[in-house]
Order: sequence, then C-alpha cells, then structure tokens
Amino acid sequence: MIRVAVAGAAGRMGRNLVTACSEADDLELTQALERADSAALGSDAGLLAGVGERGVEIADALDPDAFDVLIDFTHPSATVRHLEFCHRHGKRLVVGTTGCDAGLEGRMRAAGEDIAIVYAANMSVGVNLCLQLLATAAAVLGDSVDIEIVEAHHRHKVDAPSGTALAMGRTIAETLGRDLGQCAVYGREGQTGARARETIGFATIRAGDIVGEHSVIFADEGERIEIVHKASSRMTFARGALRACRWIAAQKPGLYAMRDVLGMR
Repeated sequence: MIRVAVAGAAGRMGRNLVTACSEADDLELTQALERADSAALGSDAGLLAGVGERGVEIADALDPDAFDVLIDFTHPSATVRHLEFCHRHGKRLVVGTTGCDAGLEGRMRAAGEDIAIVYAANMSVGVNLCLQLLATAAAVLGDSVDIEIVEAHHRHKVDAPSGTALAMGRTIAETLGRDLGQCAVYGREGQTGARARETIGFATIRAGDIVGEHSVIFADEGERIEIVHKASSRMTFARGALRACRWIAAQKPGLYAMRDVLGMR
C-alpha cells in the first residue's frame, strides 16, 4: 500500500485526486494539505470531495512520517515549498502544477539528484500520447507547414498559454531544431504582416467550465493535419497522477516525465 499526500486537497483538482485515491485498492490517502488561511482546514478530505468520510483531516502542514508520495497540483509558489520539504525528508513527489518557470524546473532537476520526482504539465495519458504523435508529425512534415496551437480552459485558470500547450510547442520546436523562446508567437493583433514560416503560434481561450482542450494545426497549401485532445473530466488527470504515483514509488532518484511513466521513452 502506497501512502499518498494530496496538496491543495480542497481545490477542484485536489478533490478529484482524493476521489481517485478512494477508488484505488493499492493507494491510501493519509494526508491532505491546504493553505494556512483555507476555510477547509479541519474538514474531512473525503467528505469535502463527496466520497464519504476518509478519516483524513485537511491540515496546513505535512508530516514526513505519514506519507510516501506527495501529489501536487497547486501553484508554483506552493510547489517550491513542497519540493523543498520532500527533498529535505527524502520523499517522492508527483508534480502537475502548471506555470512553473525555468528556475523552479531547475530546482526540480537539482532535487532529482536525491529524490524521485515525476513532473508533467499534463498527467493525461491521452495528452502524452499526443506529444508523441506531435513529434512524429513534426519530423515528417519538417519546415514545410505552418504550425498553430489553440488551447481552451475554464475561466478560473490563471496561467496562459497552458502548460500543456507550451509542452506541445516545445516538443515540436525540439523536433525541428528550433528554440521555442525565439519562434513562439503568443496571439496576434493589428497589422502583423505575413506569417513567418518558422514561427509557432499560440492562441488562448478562457471561458466557462472548459476542462481542457488543445488543438495543434499543421497547415500546408491544399491540406492540413490537426491533432486534438479534449478532456471532459479532471478525473482524467487524477487517474494519470495516480499512475505516476504507483510508478515513482519504485524508481531511483531522478526527474521523470509522464512519457517515462508510460514507457514511451
């Protein structure tokens, strides 16, 4: 039995993670974490998630003796603290936080020298399969097409473009030998001039309760290919995170991606 701690347990994703843990036979929710100012402190995590009492009270601090793997889908500022805690206490970590900058990613790489970490902007099995398909498409089509990425999420999402859209862009850029920092175009307005072939465009939609939709367009004159992923439930990400949790429990120290978890590389 793998003992699991969930950070941000009162949030939308956190409640789905608690629910997914309650459905698993080989995972046990033993800790639920929230901010010190959260109104959910002291509540039973299972009752809050709607899966019945689990006997796990939401707290504002982790007990290193009470869990084996921490799952974190929170905010970069909180993920930094959780990373430091897990590094200090030798705990495994699954990170699905989006909006992580290069500095935080560098800190995860450094911590990966001592502890096992899975970090992915999207834990969905389908999205990670799409990343594989995007690399194949980019390799075959090369520089002969225009590439655009369109993503849509709910109105509450605070970062843009999404971490998944950026991961898609990086996958394509690396395959084509480009630097995404140099070739990305984030939205267009006014007299922009003709499109430069080497650019990778991003368009962002924020509306309603859209869980997550990503479309990558490879457009040539006369034909285009679209690779699309649509998520209709956050449980997709929660189940992927639990799959990563099971996998990381048996791994040596290192910084891993979902493609490692899924055996894609």
